[in-house]
Amino acid sequence: MLLKTNVDIPIDSIKINFDTEGLWILNIALAIIMFGVALSIKIDDFKLLIKKPKILFVGIFSQFFLLPALTFVAILIIKPHPSFALGMMMIAACPGGNISNFFSKMANGNAALSVSLTAFATLICIIMTPFNLQFYGGLYEPTNAILKTVELDPFSLFKLVLLILGVPLILGMLTNIYFEETAKKIEKKLKPFSMIIFLALIVIAVYDNLDIFLNYIHLVAGLVIFHNIGAYFIGFYTAKTFGLEKRDRKTISMETGIQNGGLGLLLIFQFFDGLGGMALFAAFWSIWDIFSGLVLATFWTKDNKQLK
Repeated sequence: MLLKTNVDIPIDSIKINFDTEGLWILNIALAIIMFGVALSIKIDDFKLLIKKPKILFVGIFSQFFLLPALTFVAILIIKPHPSFALGMMMIAACPGGNISNFFSKMANGNAALSVSLTAFATLICIIMTPFNLQFYGGLYEPTNAILKTVELDPFSLFKLVLLILGVPLILGMLTNIYFEETAKKIEKKLKPFSMIIFLALIVIAVYDNLDIFLNYIHLVAGLVIFHNIGAYFIGFYTAKTFGLEKRDRKTISMETGIQNGGLGLLLIFQFFDGLGGMALFAAFWSIWDIFSGLVLATFWTKDNKQLK
């Protein structure tokens, strides 16, 4: 049975308001953020992963295989509302958020590994994000029913992820390779500016849908916090199980726990018409994982004796 608001509107019937202009700005903001991250990525970063294939395997396994699979198991146990469940699947299918690089460095993790994994994850998410969303969404009947009501063309999803993440990644790397000094100057100004624009978009979206957030945030907050903390644990203990050193465990924990909620929001508005439960989950995740990442990075910074 669907939980309802004070005005008796089913959760899965709610549509978050986000106009076409706002969607374009979100597209551009995500592309600029990815371009900014790529300005510090070099070919040597990929060579680092090739030289240490175990780290690459653990990072990708944790983020693109374990997290979606265990999210699916959690959904089977918890049985959240269908659009909340699909929101969880969407977030689990997304690559790591770009701010994970900052938090990894702050936590005394392996910053070079973080940047390398972000770059590699961005490349393979062009295939893995559509695949995981379709695969797990189709396995669970309540979310499969939603997928049948929308025009989710995997190829269109692939093209959008390629355009928003893949192209800026390649352009940023090329700029860094051929115009290194210019890339450094641009990066210093671009990163804070793009993050401010991105956060402002989320705040505006929340403000424009304040009634919906006030009515439903208590229903989705627990799910987001549970899912996010679980993702950190999956990353950390997967890395620990494979015998990686502490700084690498921190990094993979951050890469798995800080998911790209902005990309999730974009895909939800683009393909699911801002479906209430999905958008609410992704929007709260985008705010929450910045807070949780800051708390975790601060903890690891102050107490390096913990979690050995």
